[in-house]
Amino acid sequence: MRNLLPLIGSTGSHPGGRSAMTCRFRCGDACFHEVPNTTTNEYVGDVIAGALSRRSMMRAAAVVTVASAAGGAVVGAGAPEAVAQTAEGATPAAYNKGGKGARGLRFTPVAPNTADTVTIPEGYAQNVVIRWGEPILRGAPAFDPDKQSAKAQSGQFGYNCDYLGLLPLPGERGRQVLVANHEYTDEILMFKGYDDAKPTREQVEIAWAAHGLSVVVVEEDRKSGKLTPVPRHHLNRRVTATTEFKVTGPAAGSDLLKTSADPTGTKVLGTLNNCAGGETPWGTTLHGEENFNQYFANSSRATDKRYGIGTAASERKWELFDKRFDVAKEPNEVHRFGYVVELDPYDPTSTPRKRTALGRFKHEGATVRLTQDGRPVVYTGDDERFDYFYKFVGSKRMAHGHSRRAREHNLTLLDEGTLYVAKLTGDSPAIEIDGTGKLPKDGEFDGSGTWIPLATATAKGAVSHVEGMTAEEVFVFTRLAGDKVGATKMDRPEDIEPNPHTGKVYVALTNNTNRGVGTNAKADEANPRNANKHGHVLELTERWNRPESTSFAWSLFLVAGDPKDPATYFAGFPKDKVSPISCPDNVAFDRYGNLWISTDGAQLGYHDGLFGVATRGDRRGELKQFLTMPNGAETCGPIVQDRRVLVSVQHPGEIDDATVEDPASTWPDGPGTYVRPSVVAVYRKDGRDIGV
Repeated sequence: MRNLLPLIGSTGSHPGGRSAMTCRFRCGDACFHEVPNTTTNEYVGDVIAGALSRRSMMRAAAVVTVASAAGGAVVGAGAPEAVAQTAEGATPAAYNKGGKGARGLRFTPVAPNTADTVTIPEGYAQNVVIRWGEPILRGAPAFDPDKQSAKAQSGQFGYNCDYLGLLPLPGERGRQVLVANHEYTDEILMFKGYDDAKPTREQVEIAWAAHGLSVVVVEEDRKSGKLTPVPRHHLNRRVTATTEFKVTGPAAGSDLLKTSADPTGTKVLGTLNNCAGGETPWGTTLHGEENFNQYFANSSRATDKRYGIGTAASERKWELFDKRFDVAKEPNEVHRFGYVVELDPYDPTSTPRKRTALGRFKHEGATVRLTQDGRPVVYTGDDERFDYFYKFVGSKRMAHGHSRRAREHNLTLLDEGTLYVAKLTGDSPAIEIDGTGKLPKDGEFDGSGTWIPLATATAKGAVSHVEGMTAEEVFVFTRLAGDKVGATKMDRPEDIEPNPHTGKVYVALTNNTNRGVGTNAKADEANPRNANKHGHVLELTERWNRPESTSFAWSLFLVAGDPKDPATYFAGFPKDKVSPISCPDNVAFDRYGNLWISTDGAQLGYHDGLFGVATRGDRRGELKQFLTMPNGAETCGPIVQDRRVLVSVQHPGEIDDATVEDPASTWPDGPGTYVRPSVVAVYRKDGRDIGV
């Protein structure tokens, strides 16, 4: 793996619309490294390009009318109001003024813009629920960036919030339990005068404490709709890079996981780069360890190269302060990251668990549905160019109720079952796919797929279904198992979410600017464009609509980009009546079955945002922008409740050359303050439900 980390001051084009700083601190410049997957497996892009429906062809000449701007987006307390900007050349979309649109999406869409604020629709209000550094545990001090310490940070809300879960809190009216991931840290925006060549131990330990998870009870103001944290609540908790975790499932105790600090291979300190996640029907939360590779240094193994782990020093140089991050000194420590983590937010004394039965790769997240007989099915994507997406089908049924026995049983559900990887097949000849999004002769964009079993874990042991690999190897080197069975390469599969109304499964594929470049594979029927800057969304239908099925049908739901581009597609909805969208990332559903999509690295010249799109009925494909992000920020963790929408504003101000002393954003608290990743709640001023 080549080490091509750019300097902080570097400029120029970065894949996916990210700044050099984003590439550097979030994923260790993954897009600048060699593609880890060098197999010759079929590329999903070749599978998609063939089948935009005939309705798309009929409307290809349609010209987009960009949604009208929303007004008055107030930033954090004490900050000046930032007026939303209207995209250059935009004209009002009168079609959805006055409450028109699919139920749940009846709002005037926000225009694409570059305002340094969270811009929201007319008639809506917002508040910053919680910021990086706000104290949530007893004894934690108020945020003071000039007097920060690891001890203080370990009691405060962490950095770069991503996934959000909001769970009920029985017995405490008006309160809920907010769970947040903290994906990574931007040291250059956290510490004055930060020297990336010589980080101090104090800075590194603060960063360790700023990673991980936060659990904090929040309280609703019924009159205004605001959510505010309840400091020092007994359920509040911080999980950091030094918290003890239990390893469970088929790889627990494996020689591949044993280290000098843990000769049992069952205990791990910390969780890193937690991206998206999900809630389970039994009341826990799941958290995906994504770009864990960037924290490790000095590798020389082929298995590590397949995971993007570098041969030189790491960006943050944590290996200078803890040898477990030095692969040359502690070769198995890296095998203990890259899993789905399960947390019980109702028990602050519980030990979080890493679920090895769900495989090891760059998990974007993990979402759960149940089979008819009550067994869990977990969908998860591997966020890498040309990698795969997976599902796990459990073999044990969920126990109902809230007894101690039921909860203990349910905390074993993700340790036994079968792990599968997806293979997609298109129905058009490859010669008809030219990489531009032009339809094949059949005018359709669809196909079939199979779930290929990789390994099965039972209480008595595990069995591999991959020739030449043991079960332990499959669960620890899951990417290599996918390579061997010929899984279909995808364009950065991120969040995967089943629709609770229809059972259809939606896969967000963010982008892949390497498709068709150099020797990389060109477009195929499941990824319609070479140099795919904007990404797309697939819609899967499991056979008989049963999540345990081993076959499925797939079709294109959305091909992102400027609706004026003939290669874009919005499920057949007229393209002059949708908002432009680029780089779909996290997804969620509202009570009406509308899909809400947050974006990461939008490539249309505007800031990232949150969008709602109808998935059924005569407005299927109607996509509307609900909000936009401040300078440099990514939209994460969407939650869509009846009365409010929550988002994580991740890495605001993360723009090349930005520093604490010379920030690129003043959000959320205005000039003269630190830019701070935060959670924002949006609600209607009249107190009614969202989008009705």
